[in-house]
Amino acid sequence: MRERIEDALKHHTADYVEIRIEETKSTSITYRGQDLEEVGTTTQLGGCVRAVVNGGWGFVSFNQLSDLKEKVTQAVSQARLVGNEKTELVDVPPVDDVVRVAMVRDPREIALADKKRLMDSYVEEIWRTPKIQTSTVRYGDGYRKQYYGNSTGTYIEQERGRLTAHFGVVARDNGNVQQARTGFASSDDYSVVENRHAEVREAAAKAVGMLDATPPKGGEFMVILDSTLAGVFAHEAFGHLSEADHVYENEKLKEIMVLGRTFGSKQLNIADSGQVRGLTGSFSYDDEGVPTGKQYLIREGELVGRLHSRETAGKMNEAPTGNARAESYRVPPLVRMRNTAIEPGDTPFDEMLAEVKDGVYCKNWYGGQTSMEMFTFSCMEAYAIRDGKLAEPLRGVNLSGNVFTTLENIIAVGNDFAWDPAGGTCGKNGQSAPVGDGSPHVLISKCLVGGQ
Repeated sequence: MRERIEDALKHHTADYVEIRIEETKSTSITYRGQDLEEVGTTTQLGGCVRAVVNGGWGFVSFNQLSDLKEKVTQAVSQARLVGNEKTELVDVPPVDDVVRVAMVRDPREIALADKKRLMDSYVEEIWRTPKIQTSTVRYGDGYRKQYYGNSTGTYIEQERGRLTAHFGVVARDNGNVQQARTGFASSDDYSVVENRHAEVREAAAKAVGMLDATPPKGGEFMVILDSTLAGVFAHEAFGHLSEADHVYENEKLKEIMVLGRTFGSKQLNIADSGQVRGLTGSFSYDDEGVPTGKQYLIREGELVGRLHSRETAGKMNEAPTGNARAESYRVPPLVRMRNTAIEPGDTPFDEMLAEVKDGVYCKNWYGGQTSMEMFTFSCMEAYAIRDGKLAEPLRGVNLSGNVFTTLENIIAVGNDFAWDPAGGTCGKNGQSAPVGDGSPHVLISKCLVGGQ
């Protein structure tokens, strides 16, 4: 494969050309309620060429690997049609590397029938709980081998693995409908989805238990976020604002996201990394052949960095970060997060709780949306806090506000950091990519809580 790629890259007339070829194999098992909806294994082989001329990009994807030189010619021709400015790509030293996936327990070695049998047992576990209306169980695993070469001399062979199991449960009592979920993910170990019956049973029990919860009163309250919800907040509300393509293309964001600006106290640190073993957002090189590492976004409350592709780093005169990611060979890479987290502080949860006289403890999340610096998140599980102690469960809790004001209102960061065991996927411009989120508990002095 190397010879074919390197031969195709010779004698081109573009400012820059890259070729990605990918072999993939994936398994999926899906249940709706107690019924098996889908089970199967899929294999794919394909590739793409991306070229830039005078700042304009051309892109060609294909499933037949014959005549790569012609694919390069097509991509260069497209680029010439749209290029009308200077090409600005940050310089990256050439890389020659082979990265093999090191599996603790390889899902490719587990029979499909055994995977289905395990998921069957989880479905049965859910439906032992009374008042369950419906459920969704999804298992998936995938393996990708990528061959990458570019016109600056980089050649990389890289393998990646991923497996996930997600469980959603809906309980109903007359018109009252509540839901809960749990999940598990890994890049290298099938064992993380095994022996999870207790957690699946707990998710079903939580959905039923929330039927008796009461809606919160609306207003501004002190709020504690658990590690999962705080990690999602870091990803959705701040991480996307740190993606340099957003910043470069938006004048308002340029004015807001100025390096050196203070966004919180010195205890606040937010970073994005591609090098956390076992997480699905980890990999050695991004889809432009740039090494991944750890990039601080906020350090001791100050904005110190952002996430880049080679082009955004070149245009903004900043260092590359290895954040160009493509869903597959069918699409060009975008600036994307990997594993984004609020780093641990030094406050124990009990001390954090003791600070709250009248507030809300929020755990996990259902969904949310962001619009520039404004956010709204719905909480999966919540409890009233009175005089430093957890009180009755609450349902239908929503949090909203301005992300920068909320960062400034973080007055304590816990010492109990955890990555979300369910992993996740992030959507952008029609592409989906696996990511990780993490955080300790955080205490926010005031946040708008939606309710009665």
